[in-house]
Amino acid sequence: MNEPEPPVTLYVDLDGTIIYGDISVEAVFALLLKNPLYFFLFLAWMLRGKAYFKHQVALRTGCDAENLPYHTAFVEFLRGERVRGRPLVLATASHRRHAEEVACHLGIFDDVIATENGSNLDGARKLAAIEERSAGKPFVYAGNERKDLAVWRCAQAAIVVNAPHAVIEAVRRNASVERVFDGPRAGWRTYVQACRPHQWTKNLLLFVPFVTAHQWHNTQAAWQAAAAFVAFGLCASGIYVLNDLADIASDRRHLRKRARAFASGAIPCLHGVLMAPSLVVSGLVLATWLPAGFFWVLMLYLAATVAYSFYFKRKLLLDVLVLAGLYTLRVIAGALAIGVALSFWLLAFSIFLFFSLALVKRCVELSLLAETSGGENAGRGYAVADLPILRTMGVASAFVAVLVYALYINSADVAQLYSSPRWLWFSCPALLYWTSRIWINETRGTVHDDPIVYALRDPASYGVLLVVAGTLIIAV
Repeated sequence: MNEPEPPVTLYVDLDGTIIYGDISVEAVFALLLKNPLYFFLFLAWMLRGKAYFKHQVALRTGCDAENLPYHTAFVEFLRGERVRGRPLVLATASHRRHAEEVACHLGIFDDVIATENGSNLDGARKLAAIEERSAGKPFVYAGNERKDLAVWRCAQAAIVVNAPHAVIEAVRRNASVERVFDGPRAGWRTYVQACRPHQWTKNLLLFVPFVTAHQWHNTQAAWQAAAAFVAFGLCASGIYVLNDLADIASDRRHLRKRARAFASGAIPCLHGVLMAPSLVVSGLVLATWLPAGFFWVLMLYLAATVAYSFYFKRKLLLDVLVLAGLYTLRVIAGALAIGVALSFWLLAFSIFLFFSLALVKRCVELSLLAETSGGENAGRGYAVADLPILRTMGVASAFVAVLVYALYINSADVAQLYSSPRWLWFSCPALLYWTSRIWINETRGTVHDDPIVYALRDPASYGVLLVVAGTLIIAV
């Protein structure tokens, strides 16, 4: 009786196949963010070849295999093949150090062939390595890119994973296709979401000087305020993309942030590297049409945002002070964009209110940390034990902001702008209600990690806005 033939060995690509994304690209970007001077080392390493370059990068980075964005359906298929006795080999152009971390985490591979010893395992070199290991026996290959065609042509069968339609058709013309595994397609909505358009609502603060200075009959001022809003939005989106690229590793360990476009692998990191500067440059070009003061405040905002993302974000209290300053800079920029004088009262109110909202954000993060990791340090200079004092500071700062507003109502400045300033007093209880409600809901765990996003989804916030706007109109 003839024994059944053993299953044909399946060689599996890593980047873009088992995971969404590219480990090597992410490692390079992580090093650059850690120290931009690595750029000059990169140039020197590349002169010695891709394999040497990947080796040097791998020596300085890990890949956090546990939290990589895996193609779940394909990994489950591989586990099933493993159970049925099919030999599995990880064959990747990534460095062996990274590949073995993934192989160790998954625990389904019999062997690993990867870039090492001066050989970059890509295209024809990968085919040669597979043929050497298979010793003339047939094999099946699973990949996702057009450059894998060299391997597929010599394989007994092809498994195509997360590949564009054009690549799938090319494989069908050159090999026998065993299986096709589709992956998510990043459409224009995915790229728009990566720019965080909902965060543009923060830039409505640029219209505050326009409203408080009663410029709503000034058409030119309206257009200038609108242009300033768009310029700030574009620059902010560029920084958000850069920040998401910098936070890929931490976002993948976060309960909600792991679904972000770059952390999930929906958008390749290389696309983000192009998106960030394009958005920022577009915003700066638009800003050149506005008064010079606005342009330089926008530059200051960009510098402060980058400093926050890569330094102040992890510093106790300095982070919330910088966040409050970034909100206040928007108000300053709005005044400079339309050429009105800055109000001391408006600046004082802004600083205390935004300091309170920044503390809301930190308290929400610490509360989530207490639930998920038992109170270990959040990596931003805070511990869960800090929650009581942070909440006290936040509530106090919110009440000081309302107090500043009350003092403003009784100031000489108001008499010059409002014919019936006493109506403004009705907005004080509304502001007290709104700030108190946010802090109560924060302690109850019903506030989103960004208080601005929470306010946008909160009907009561719109009610408060209507009351405040109504009192301002009546007072005028």
